[in-house]
Amino acid sequence: MSEIPPSYPIIEPDVKAPTLRRLRQLSRLLDRAITVPGTQVSIGLDPIIGLIPVGGDFLGVMLSAYIVLEAARLGAPAATLSRMMINIIIDGLVGAIPIAGDLFDFAWKANERNVKLLEDHLRFPRQRKSADKWFVFGVFIVLFIVAIALVAFTVMFIRLLGSLLVMLQGLLSGG
Repeated sequence: MSEIPPSYPIIEPDVKAPTLRRLRQLSRLLDRAITVPGTQVSIGLDPIIGLIPVGGDFLGVMLSAYIVLEAARLGAPAATLSRMMINIIIDGLVGAIPIAGDLFDFAWKANERNVKLLEDHLRFPRQRKSADKWFVFGVFIVLFIVAIALVAFTVMFIRLLGSLLVMLQGLLSGG
């Protein structure tokens, strides 16, 4: 059995505990898998995956969306799921900006934030009513559209960069 990182609060074991434990592990893998030697700075697979041209940001959003799906299955209300979705959208959109977005990805731990939101709901369930299936479906449609937009943005950016390089080469060669 793996040890739960000390930054996570203890929730009494019940039927939801195995799922919550799995989400904590995924969050840690995506946001804090590797600690930089000699520092307290840690990075996860999410910013590393985000470096992959075109599909990296898409894959990162889809992995983060899994946490939201599991939160919905655990009965999280629409308000909690909406906040989780906003964290993912911020992570995806800002993370898609070349260089600055990659630096942002190291600091913005959307998956940890989302697991914390879920834990807060499970510890202090303010709303007993869980989100309905249509709301959850809508959340995933929005996240999927954001992920597609990230791919489109990356492709357009690469094309623009290629055009600028061709134009610069033409200017430098005197043509």
